[in-house]
Amino acid sequence: MTAIDGRSETSAAGDHPLPPLDARARVWAEIDLGALERNFRYLEQRLPETTRIMAVLKANAYGHGAVITARKLAELGVAMLGVGDSSEALELREAGIDAPVLVLGAIVPGEMEALVRGDIATCIHSHDRARLLSNVARALGRRVRVHIKIDTGMGRLGVRPEVACGLAKQLADDPHIVLEGVCTHYGSAASPVPFHTSEQISLFVRIVQEIRAFGVQPKFLHASNSAAVFSTLSEHFSMARVGLALFGLNPGNLPLGTPPIDPVLALRSQVAFLKDVPEGTPVGYNRMCLTRRATRLAVLPLGYNDGLPYALSNRAFVLIRGERAPVLGAISMDYTTVDVTDIAGVGVGDRATVIGADGKQRITVEDLARTIGTIPYEITTRLGIRVARIPVSH
Repeated sequence: MTAIDGRSETSAAGDHPLPPLDARARVWAEIDLGALERNFRYLEQRLPETTRIMAVLKANAYGHGAVITARKLAELGVAMLGVGDSSEALELREAGIDAPVLVLGAIVPGEMEALVRGDIATCIHSHDRARLLSNVARALGRRVRVHIKIDTGMGRLGVRPEVACGLAKQLADDPHIVLEGVCTHYGSAASPVPFHTSEQISLFVRIVQEIRAFGVQPKFLHASNSAAVFSTLSEHFSMARVGLALFGLNPGNLPLGTPPIDPVLALRSQVAFLKDVPEGTPVGYNRMCLTRRATRLAVLPLGYNDGLPYALSNRAFVLIRGERAPVLGAISMDYTTVDVTDIAGVGVGDRATVIGADGKQRITVEDLARTIGTIPYEITTRLGIRVARIPVSH
């Protein structure tokens, strides 16, 4: 049969040209900053006027690119940027982003000096960790901003409710610490039966009242995440921590297919090689697929190292020239093979859309997640370091 590898090397034919990217791009994610702005403004309108937005940029902004999105969000006037650990916070500072940053997770002693020097706030989960952080700030001649995290029912990080007031008083009396906020973490805000969240809110409100009775007045109170913002809850305190909804990802309690938020990410590759094979040809590792007819195969230079889950082998499709091309065989580390027999005119260099729209067709992150029984943001957070994040605006 025929191997076809010399046609249309630099662009696709017809109405589906490659976007204006470096020709070396094997796989890239288009980050739509226009959609990010629309989502941010929509969330501002949905929340009470007294509730500001903390943009949560954990895990490289859920795979969307923390630096790219942080710059845009700072321009839009976001109140604060939330990250998962100190390395993510320092990445933003090293990129010149001076917006307020809060480390939402736990920190270890070796990270404290860099955080204090970078004016990065951190959540506090214990008396001992507070004392260590205070000692570092004192040695540097600085003050450090902290938020007490209270475990109201998540059962993970956070101080127990019965010791929260004592910790608040310790922090408020410490000359090297600024008690900037008090927060908690909902365990099931997307649940259709939100009694557990209501219990968490009641406990959180009571503890905050007790803290204020000591004369401590934290600037920020925050508990709501994306799921809570789209729930029936009416109390969102002075700040909401929003991640998924900013990026157009369904937090679990929106009607499928009709979210009021726009997807920010499109994942694309290009056809690297074309080959015609006869019926009965094995495709990929372990003979997971045998062709059922004479087939034209297109090989795409992306695999599970780039974020396309192995579990989608033989189960997914991509869009080429606005039509569906089924994945054949096992997805490998660096390559994925698709069937383009029924798509006219496919050439080397044609754009392949893994997530996003092409013509009238669209593949959503939720589509991929449902296929393999996972959550949408596991898909986007697995996008590898070879995936170039390209800012666009639509």
